[in-house]
Amino acid sequence: MGPHPAVAAVRVAVRDILRSMNPGDLVLVACSGGADSLALAAATAFEAPRAGVRAGAITIDHGLQPGSTRRAVDLVARLRDDLELDPVEALGVRVGRRGGPEAAARSARYEALDIAAARHQARAVFLGHTLDDQAETVLLGLARGSGARSLAGMPAVIGHFRRPLLGIDRDTTRAACAAQNLATWDDPHNADPAYARARVRHDVLPVLEKALGPGISASLARTARLFRDDADALDAWADRVQGEITLDDGGLDVCALAGLPAAVRRRVLRRTAVSAGSPPGDLFARHVDMVERLVTSWRGQGPINLPGGVEIRRRCGKLLFHRPSQL
Repeated sequence: MGPHPAVAAVRVAVRDILRSMNPGDLVLVACSGGADSLALAAATAFEAPRAGVRAGAITIDHGLQPGSTRRAVDLVARLRDDLELDPVEALGVRVGRRGGPEAAARSARYEALDIAAARHQARAVFLGHTLDDQAETVLLGLARGSGARSLAGMPAVIGHFRRPLLGIDRDTTRAACAAQNLATWDDPHNADPAYARARVRHDVLPVLEKALGPGISASLARTARLFRDDADALDAWADRVQGEITLDDGGLDVCALAGLPAAVRRRVLRRTAVSAGSPPGDLFARHVDMVERLVTSWRGQGPINLPGGVEIRRRCGKLLFHRPSQL
C-alpha cells in the first residue's frame, strides 16, 4: 500500500527539486512547525537519502510571542529525533521596525537563513510557501497597485532559496501532516487581523471563493506564473538596455529613455535608483512615476527626492541620480 495521496504529492514536489542536486549536497528546510513547513521537512527527510542528498533544518525564533524559545527547542528535537534531519538548529533573531512588523520579521528571518546556509555550506534552503500563499501574495500586490513583478508572486527559485510547494495547496499539507501523525503548530499571527496577509487569508479569499466559485487560489497562482514569464522577459530587456543608455557619469540618456516602451523604461529607472542607493523595499510605483515624468512630461521641474536620500534631476539631456553627499 502506497503513501497517503497528500504525502505522495508533497514528496513528488520535493523529489523534482532534489533531482537537480549533486550527491552529498546539503539541503536545509526552514521549518516553523506549521503544517506547510513540517510537511515539507518530512518529505525532504524521506526523499533526500534516496537522492543521495543530506538534509537538515533551521527554525527561526523571532521572539515575538511568549514561549517562542521553548517551542523552537522542542521543534529542533522533533526534527532531529523523529525525522532524523541533521544538522538542525534554532536561530534567534531581533526583529526591527522598518517596513512594518511583517516586513521586519521577514527581513530578519531571511538574513538568519542566509547566514545559516553559508555556515553549513548548504546548496539550497527549502521554504514552505504553498499555492495559497502565492494567491495571497498576488492579491496583496494587486491591492498595492504594484506592477507585473509584484503580481508575479514569489519565485520558485531565487538564489539558494527553493519553494517546492507552490503548486500544492494548504489543505494538502495539512492532510500530509495528519496522515503522518505530525503535530503542527498554528502561528496566532496568521489569524491576527492586524496583519494584511491574515485579512486576505481569512476574509478576502473566502468571499471570492463564495462569489466566484472554487479554484480562486489556483487561478491566482496560475496568473502569477504568467506574469512571471512576462516580467522575466521585460527584466532581461531592461538589463540589456540599461547598459546601452548609461553614460560615463552614471546618468541616463533622456532621448533613449523616451524611446523605450514604458514597461522597460520604468524598470531601467527603478534599477538605476536602487543602484544609486534607494532601498528597493521603500521604492514604490508612485516614486518611479515621478521620476518618469522627468522624461515624458518635462516642464523644467525641479529634482525628485526618493527614499534613501537619492536625488534625481534632469540636466543637459541626462537624468542624474545622486545622493546629496555626492553632489
